[in-house]
Amino acid sequence: MKLKAIIVEDEQISREILRNYLSKYCPNVSLLGEAENIDEAYELIQKHELDLVFLDVEMPFGNAFDLLEKVANRTFETVFVTAYDHYAIEALNNHASYYLLKPISIDELIKAVNIVTEIKEKENKLQHQILAPKTNSAKGKITIPQQDGFEVLNIDDIVFCKADDNYTEIHLANSKKLVSKTLKYFEEALTEYTFARIHKSYLVNVNAITKYKKGKGGSVIVSNGKEILVSASQKSNLLSYFK
Repeated sequence: MKLKAIIVEDEQISREILRNYLSKYCPNVSLLGEAENIDEAYELIQKHELDLVFLDVEMPFGNAFDLLEKVANRTFETVFVTAYDHYAIEALNNHASYYLLKPISIDELIKAVNIVTEIKEKENKLQHQILAPKTNSAKGKITIPQQDGFEVLNIDDIVFCKADDNYTEIHLANSKKLVSKTLKYFEEALTEYTFARIHKSYLVNVNAITKYKKGKGGSVIVSNGKEILVSASQKSNLLSYFK
């Protein structure tokens, strides 16, 4: 996978060496920018969604750890690049993925990039995987992917799901979540629970229905007050839950 990265290093020669090494030996790293102090680095971090930051420790007007303290909920991996080995413990405490000593060893650089690649691949796999829960193991919960991990929802809290092209809006009592999965995906994931496909665009938690209105297909009122049309082809399927 491609890693979106920046270099944070106050010495121009060191930046050039690392940039050239990455270009030649680590083709999956895409450099989006370079910074020579923590203020410039912070701007780049705010601007881009990064996978990796190559970070020198000592810089003018602050050090690497000052920068990391400024970044809330960081999702990128950090590879420290420094001439000093006495920062290793502090780097470890700041969840560094790797610690490179100058002069940079090409083999060590490749190893560092491979480690970060493996980490991000595992994260991406998890973020794009909705776990279809089983009642006896997940206790009625489902996960939805987010940029920094995943959120766990109680299935009973889902009022309905609405199709939005290749996305799905998950509507809860007072909020909604937009997930990059199709409605069909959720229909299959929730097949063991009381969810009814009442329309090509809607999957409804039957337990959240508070009223049914007659009509060709009719409509339902759900617990958050929303009225949703029922397609004629799905009417009998819905009413079968209330026999």
